[in-house]
Amino acid sequence: MDNKTYKVLEYDKIVEMLVQKAESQLGKEMAKAIKASTDIKEVKYLQRETKEALGLLIKKGTPPLYGIYDISHELKMAEIGGVLGPSSLLKVSDSLRVTRSLKRYMKGIKDQSALDYPIVQGLIDDLRTFKEIEDKINNAIVGENEISDNASPTLRNIRRQIISKNDSIRDKLNSITSSSKYKKYLQDSIVTVREGRYVVPIKQENKSYFPGIVHDQSSSGATLFIEPMAVVELNNELRELEIKEREEIERILRELSSLVAKEGETIRNNQNILQRLDFIFAKGKLALDMKGTEPNLNEKGYINIKQGRHPLLKVKEVVPIDIYIGNDFNTLVITGPNTGGKTVTLKTVGLLTLMAQAGLHIPADFDSEIGVFDQIFADIGDEQSIEQSLSTFSSHMTNIVNILENVEYNSLVLFDELGAGTDPTEGAALAMSILDHLLERNIRTIATTHYSQLKVYALTTERVKNASVEFDVDSLRPTYRLLIGVPGKSNAFEISKRLGLQDYIIDYARTLVSKENVEFEDVLQAIDKDRKIIEENRFEAEKLRHEVEKLKEQLDQEKEKTQKSRERIILKAKEEARSILRIAKEESDSIVSELRQISHEIEKDKNKKIHESQERLRSKLDDVEKSISDDVLNVKSKEPPKNLKVGETVEVLSLNQKGSVLELPDENGNVLVQVGIMKVNVHISTLRRAEEEELDKGQISTKNIIRTKSANVQNEIDLRGKNLDEALLDLDKYIDDVYIAGLKEAYIIHGKGTGVLRSGVNSYLKGHRHIKSSRIGKYGEGGDGVTVIELK
Repeated sequence: MDNKTYKVLEYDKIVEMLVQKAESQLGKEMAKAIKASTDIKEVKYLQRETKEALGLLIKKGTPPLYGIYDISHELKMAEIGGVLGPSSLLKVSDSLRVTRSLKRYMKGIKDQSALDYPIVQGLIDDLRTFKEIEDKINNAIVGENEISDNASPTLRNIRRQIISKNDSIRDKLNSITSSSKYKKYLQDSIVTVREGRYVVPIKQENKSYFPGIVHDQSSSGATLFIEPMAVVELNNELRELEIKEREEIERILRELSSLVAKEGETIRNNQNILQRLDFIFAKGKLALDMKGTEPNLNEKGYINIKQGRHPLLKVKEVVPIDIYIGNDFNTLVITGPNTGGKTVTLKTVGLLTLMAQAGLHIPADFDSEIGVFDQIFADIGDEQSIEQSLSTFSSHMTNIVNILENVEYNSLVLFDELGAGTDPTEGAALAMSILDHLLERNIRTIATTHYSQLKVYALTTERVKNASVEFDVDSLRPTYRLLIGVPGKSNAFEISKRLGLQDYIIDYARTLVSKENVEFEDVLQAIDKDRKIIEENRFEAEKLRHEVEKLKEQLDQEKEKTQKSRERIILKAKEEARSILRIAKEESDSIVSELRQISHEIEKDKNKKIHESQERLRSKLDDVEKSISDDVLNVKSKEPPKNLKVGETVEVLSLNQKGSVLELPDENGNVLVQVGIMKVNVHISTLRRAEEEELDKGQISTKNIIRTKSANVQNEIDLRGKNLDEALLDLDKYIDDVYIAGLKEAYIIHGKGTGVLRSGVNSYLKGHRHIKSSRIGKYGEGGDGVTVIELK
């Protein structure tokens, strides 16, 4: 990747943001070295790293990464037999603690969730913990230069003896300084230390009267610091204890260093993994701050950034852009006023592409797509050089020459103000030639320009597309919205007029502009006006669509509710019927049993008893039948309908539904009735005539409309003299009218003329929902000037 591209696109600022997110110096060093990769497999892997880190940060919070140090020197020193100092051992202990903490961090994630983070989980699984070494170091060392008494029993014992010996020496010296015998020889009644020995200050002239060893004297020579003979032996014993203490500390440090050396290779591997994890989570933290998302990647040079934001601009202030290139077209020409956002758009595309190829999430909406390019070139900004005697144009052209010499097939090229800085005619021609050259080589190119010639070039050249940054003439402010497919309008005359420039100057200026340019600008203005209208209509249509969907959803819910209610009522009726029949069967069985018993007991009254029992049985069955009719099939009509007619509307009392009579009552009084989609046979006694219901206003209104249309609509419409748009609007309304009126055939008079109106009408009629067929008029009907339609 071209190093100049990194500089021009301000990639170093993104790197600095990433460096700030790393916890350790090791992680920061890895972040500083991050570059864009050209291998799509590697890029996808790097993106998965960032995605996993972002997911863990959201799910589990910040991982425990504080305490990662570069302990390479310490490990090497321990492995060659060196003794590590307390501060070095504490650094090793901190690294071991971070390793153990990360294990615990991932342990809290459920097994199923852990499958979502295979890379981070794999790295943490590869870490090895050494709790015993960590505890021994922490137990022995309490500060960077302090060894704990708990490091060993021997050290504890030595230090107790040192304390005791110090107390003895101080007591002895205090007795000397407070003694009346020696007090007159002392310069001050204090005890101090010189060269590790306890001494007292004695006047120079009294040296011969005070027995002891001189260790120092004051700068004036008036005071001598003498170790009294009475404490010399005690001081000697104290020095011996201090030597033993240093030897024990040396032994403890050597033992701890040996433990570290034994696991040196594994701890070094841990350090490499911790560095990688710190770097990965730094990428996740940056994505979280930027509200970044993982882009889809491809090798086809296709870019489709949705709601992309420049990462160096404040999220709340930046206007997102939608930009795409590389599918239907390979070259995008962006036009628009200064400060409108053209350069920011170029930098956004280039910087987001670099970030994506470096494995960083991009500040854009989900499902944005980025092509993985072998090279990205950018010629952006004014780079005139006084030292090299280069003008703006020469500087740009030097960059462009370098780009054209080094560009390869799978490259992305970004030009800012292509061809600017020289004669407009020559600059525009040169710009078109450069774009043509790159287009022939199938290079993805985005260029900004002010030249109208390039707008026309983009309109008339295949695989080249216009785009513009929107400008609000009323407020004289850019909106920073990017509009692809719409060339930008210069707006120079409008802006000047809004700022107060006299009309006669503007009008004269218009006369100096070529007629073709004026017409082209007028076309652009009309296109922009139509675009705004379309956007407004699209918003309204979208709003109506949402309302229709909401009403449909409510209707479906009501329909489902009604269906469930109906099924519940039928189910309940069936259950009641089964219950009644079951009771009747049990009663019948009881009566039959009783009959048999009577038959055996009373032979002579058998016939009489049987008759009585049969009567009881018949009565019970009648009651059951009546119960079923009353409870399940509802009550009978008080006055069954007489003189029923086929098609007459009746109410089926057993179903509580209305239906239409299909067949007249048979000899048993059964009538066939259509109820909804069902045909049922019911007895005439369960029917009654439905009362006449008043037609609702909607039905009356509809009938009145149909009656009115039938009376007033004619069977022909004359479209001659109208343009195609007006004719189609009138024709659409006319076809609706004749369809409502029930006409089967109508004549459309469009005339012969150039044939545009006839062609447009015939195209409109094809596939129309109300049109059964259409044909050209016959002789006597108007011939080619008339189209005859047959309605469904």
